[in-house]
Amino acid sequence: MEAIKNRYEFIALFDVENGNPNGDPDAGNMPRVDPETAHGIVTDVCIKRKIRNYVELCKEDEAGYNILIKTDKSLNSKFKAAYEAEGLATGQEGKNPDDVKKARSYICRNYFDVRAFGAVMNTGKDPCGIVRGPVQVNFARSIDPVYQQDITITRQARTTEERMKTGETEMGKKSIVPYGLYKAEGYVSAMLAQKVTGFSEDDLELLWTAIINMFEHDHSAARGKMCMRKLIVFKHESPLGNAPSHVLFDKVTVNKKAGVEAARSYNDYDVTIDKNMPEGVTLIEKL
Repeated sequence: MEAIKNRYEFIALFDVENGNPNGDPDAGNMPRVDPETAHGIVTDVCIKRKIRNYVELCKEDEAGYNILIKTDKSLNSKFKAAYEAEGLATGQEGKNPDDVKKARSYICRNYFDVRAFGAVMNTGKDPCGIVRGPVQVNFARSIDPVYQQDITITRQARTTEERMKTGETEMGKKSIVPYGLYKAEGYVSAMLAQKVTGFSEDDLELLWTAIINMFEHDHSAARGKMCMRKLIVFKHESPLGNAPSHVLFDKVTVNKKAGVEAARSYNDYDVTIDKNMPEGVTLIEKL
């Protein structure tokens, strides 16, 4: 398929209610926050994981939509499979650069997440090079500071007979954010799509669909109620772009409504979009 010809930026607004959108393993899996401002954080890795999961769910077993970054097999075994599929020698030191390019091209054709996000694939004896993906996502950040709360829970089932001797139940904790509205910003580069991965118009539409639906099949007790509220896309006429990304991001402002001290729902916010776009840029509200 032909690669995309337009540059894009996008803003995604999503919220969490009584859940942990992205736990920090270095802090007892508490919700991630900026220690200086107490604003909540959701990492790019977390967001891309949810996109990958949605694509895998809706495109399972469809050619060209495999997911490289997942736990089914080691990465090196997937790189070796690319060499074998292209009829190239495997397991040898000092690979021919042309063979690496052929294997890289195979990976890009067959793995959606590499076409979109890129990957470092130069490990093992069958390296496939490094791919810089056209789709990049910043950390999501909450509009206001969030309150981290530990909820004490009672566990009814104990794991060992030894622990049963001290009682039939035990206490545990669950970390939540009572409410937080988060904003994530992202970029889609037509130049990288054309030069490297071949990220296509069909891939782009799948990306938008995945972002809109990435929480719909990811519900769990730990994450609470998470909803995608807005997906705002800026489309450039030129593959190089017609305006700086920060100018476009500043077109969207989110503020608490007058009289609201502690936001506890999406309706406590006003989302304002300045629709006066720079020349050559089109505003698209996907959600």
